[in-house]
Parts: sequence; C-alpha cells; structure tokens
Amino acid sequence: MTEAELHHDPVLVRASEAEKLRRDPSSEITLFADASATAGAVTCNRSTFKVGSGGAPSHFHTSCSEMFFVIGGSLDVLLGEEIVTLTAGDCLVVPPLMPHAFAPTRDCEADVLVVFTPGVERFDYYRLLDRVFAGDADPKEIGASQDLYDNHYVESDAWKARNAA
Repeated sequence: MTEAELHHDPVLVRASEAEKLRRDPSSEITLFADASATAGAVTCNRSTFKVGSGGAPSHFHTSCSEMFFVIGGSLDVLLGEEIVTLTAGDCLVVPPLMPHAFAPTRDCEADVLVVFTPGVERFDYYRLLDRVFAGDADPKEIGASQDLYDNHYVESDAWKARNAA
C-alpha cells in the first residue's frame, strides 16, 4: 500500500443516513462504506435476513477476505463443502478463493455485519441485485458482472442439499 492509501479521512456513516436496499422482500442490505470511501481498506454493509430468505448462493472472491459478524439470529455458512452455523456474537473470516454461501438458519432470522478486506467496490453489485428483484434488470447481468465485482459463482452439492432439506 502506498502512504497515501494508508492515510485517509475517517469514514462515519450514521445509520439514519445509510442507503438501504429493500426490494427483496426477504432481506435488507444497508450500505455503509465502499472501497472508494475507505481508500481500499474495507467494504462494509449490514444484511438482515427474514425467515426463509435464500441468502447468497455459493461463490468465492479472488482478491479479498469476507468477514461475517452475527449481530442477532442464526446464519448458516457454507465453507468449501462444510456448513457451519453462526449465532449472535460469532465472527467468521472466509479467505480468498474459498467457496462459500450463506442464509439464515431454517426458521430463523439473521442480522449480519459483512466486511470485505481489502475493500472492493461492491455497492453497485448490491444495487444490481436490488434492481433484479424489482424487475428493473435482467438476472443475466449478475453472472456477467462476476469479474467486475469479484463475485464468482460455483456449484455446491452441500449447499443444494441444505436448501432442499
């Protein structure tokens, strides 16, 4: 990192001022700080999932780790082909290249702080998902954006079995 990247202004986002994406009736994403706001240090959002939410399908990132801190509820997370359950207060860091997926545990809600480090511009990816849920964008755009947002989808038999149960 250059010295300029190491020194940047603090980023304060008040909950009342954060952008909230709510078109998916089963979840809400609150956008706090994208990589451009933190000089590439982190990207941070809060995801709240209602009971029955599909969460995120199996995918991996090539350049960043993804941290999950469960604020409340319970979250199932795929790690490779193993599924772990996180509950309030648990923290998990998924390294680059590890396939993972997540959704609230069956019959539970989940409230999760998600942090990517180093930061990667992701807010437009979340906005794209929001537009797809509203019918304002073609779902094919999500697959076409994998390299742009470092979100690469992969198949997982374990995650399929979890969702089918």
